[in-house]
Amino acid sequence: MGKVALEGMEFYAYHGFYEEEQIIGNNYVIDVFIKTNFGAAAEEDDLYKTINYETVYLICQREMKVKTKLLEAIGMRIMQGLKHQFQNIHEATIKIKKENPMPGVKLDS
Repeated sequence: MGKVALEGMEFYAYHGFYEEEQIIGNNYVIDVFIKTNFGAAAEEDDLYKTINYETVYLICQREMKVKTKLLEAIGMRIMQGLKHQFQNIHEATIKIKKENPMPGVKLDS
């Protein structure tokens, strides 16, 4: 068992509860951590038996293009996309960071 991580994926997107957020947009950072058994992939040196980073990125990119009010909804769609694409996921964690979560307010990480 091991963990595959793709951290620091940056997107500019138009999500948020407030209309202003969906017009102005915001910077987002997504981290994805996936627990999987990659023994067969390692033994056979076979990309198709593990989690492909490019596919993980493309799933996140696709979902970030869909205007959404809640980050939870984006996270759910990303998780569904990952589970649909990769049947060998034992556990996954998605972290979505919105750089300026409230219009006009700058917060530290």
